[in-house]
Amino acid sequence: MKVIFHKADGQRVEAEAQAGDVLLKVAQGAGMPLEGTCEGQMACSTCHVLVAKEWFARLPEASEDEEDMLDLAYGVRPTSRLSCQIELTDALDGLEVTIPADAHDMSRV
Repeated sequence: MKVIFHKADGQRVEAEAQAGDVLLKVAQGAGMPLEGTCEGQMACSTCHVLVAKEWFARLPEASEDEEDMLDLAYGVRPTSRLSCQIELTDALDGLEVTIPADAHDMSRV
């Protein structure tokens, strides 16, 4: 399956993934600047992404804990999600997400 990332500079990056992969790991493997400081424990919002509107409704609803963490993210929009909480399924083949302009991976500095 593939996932399409849109970077703030307009670059489009396609990445290969498998059902069961977590979006954050796929994004990091594709060189996206998502830090994921808490390693998926929902203790940060450094993996915040904007899901394309046409894909957002296909995702399971965000948990209350995820919503609380999104309150701390910069530039939250109605289709914001934490990429560490999105497990890819075959139904998400072709998923498109935008990496927010303020995303930084401090581990790569």
